[in-house]
Amino acid sequence: MTTELRRLRNYIGGEFKDAADGRTTDVVNPATGEVYATAPLSGQADVDAAMAAAAAAFPGWRDTTPSERQKALLKIADAFEARADELVAAESENTGKPLGLTASEELPPMVDQIRFFAGAARLLEGRSAGEYMDGMTSIIRREPVGVCAQVAPWNYPMMMAVWKFAPAIAAGNTVVLKPSDTTPASTVLMAEIIDSILPKGVFNVVCGDRETGKAMVEHSTPAMASITGSVRAGMQVAESASKDVKRVHLELGGKAPVVVFEDADIAKAVEDIAVAGYFNAGQDCTAATRVLVHESVHDEFVAALAKAAADTKTGAPDDEDVLYGPLNNPNQLSQVAGFIDRLPAHAKVEAGGHRVGDKGYFYAPTVVSGLKQDDEIVQNEVFGPVITVQSFTDEAQAVEYANGVEYALASSVWTKDHSRAMRMSKKLDFGCVWINTHIPLVAEMPHGGFKKSGYGKDLSAYGFEDYTRIKHVMTSLDG
Repeated sequence: MTTELRRLRNYIGGEFKDAADGRTTDVVNPATGEVYATAPLSGQADVDAAMAAAAAAFPGWRDTTPSERQKALLKIADAFEARADELVAAESENTGKPLGLTASEELPPMVDQIRFFAGAARLLEGRSAGEYMDGMTSIIRREPVGVCAQVAPWNYPMMMAVWKFAPAIAAGNTVVLKPSDTTPASTVLMAEIIDSILPKGVFNVVCGDRETGKAMVEHSTPAMASITGSVRAGMQVAESASKDVKRVHLELGGKAPVVVFEDADIAKAVEDIAVAGYFNAGQDCTAATRVLVHESVHDEFVAALAKAAADTKTGAPDDEDVLYGPLNNPNQLSQVAGFIDRLPAHAKVEAGGHRVGDKGYFYAPTVVSGLKQDDEIVQNEVFGPVITVQSFTDEAQAVEYANGVEYALASSVWTKDHSRAMRMSKKLDFGCVWINTHIPLVAEMPHGGFKKSGYGKDLSAYGFEDYTRIKHVMTSLDG
């Protein structure tokens, strides 16, 4: 007896549709390694249809009042909250994430973020009018940019979809959103929920692979392309978008340094860093995966962190004792294992370093010490439940090591010395610096990096403004 696979479909112009040519791709539950659904493998015809729907809907949505857009987003937030169990179940099947943690740690912030952008919709004012030339008054208009092509990643499919569509729609834009080909289920469910709230064509979902995303970015209709993904993908998007001078919003990789000074509360630091490093199987570009510890407390810290790793559990989504689930796909499992397999002789695996079980894509919480600054695992993003530890001698070397990577998204400093914390927050070349904590995010504050971590901000008023354009209007006072 075979179980019928769930059939996911694109959402274009208010209708659910298969790919125009009928192609599909299998969707696998990473906790089991088994196929549970099929999704459209969309091609150019599907992208054309979605862009046409978004373009047709744009004038009407652009001309709605901020209060109308606010009401719509608040309805979406309420609807997501009312159907939280369904969304959590879809996300867990998408990703293998623990059901309890997804319900408590992802759904509530996601709903709160939609409500934040609902409020932001009513803050589109420009600077006050003024006369900067005799007989002339200047005013500033802040307007939506138009159709937005958006590509979301597989590590937080639901939340990253919200980070994409909520500010864009709040500002008066229309959206064509592509979820990752490995995690489309929760985004398609979002479209089902949103269907009765937004006008047709304002929000569209196109499932597919890299070629689908490429077709979206290269399409002539969008005024903006936004992606959360790898550095390689971001570079390709920026290159493609440059051909017709699209706006680009890139949130790419990370390699967050976690700088622990000798006066830090070691027990608290270890506890919090372990959670921030292993949550979501380390598949987070802000994860606390690169720890720099003062040499005087290095051995103590490593021993404590290795114990914390040994006490951390990974397992099935319905197991209430687990901190994280599987890696997202077999390629990601192979990538994480490859970093460990290629470790140099001077490195030491203090905990973990192996796959867990033979079903699904689970990997043990891992700690690696004895590393040098130019080691591959220090320089490149692992995106798995692996925490590396290096030692430093003084503040200057800590800054050198922390900044000595190509990424610049997030960082943290652990010390009781306020002056030192302030000096480090100035010197660390990262878009976010946490002090005596790591990974909390709030809707009101921006998230985004520098260097190869990309540009543009998610969340906050800054993220909202990224989806707007500025127009100067000058009028003669002489009639």
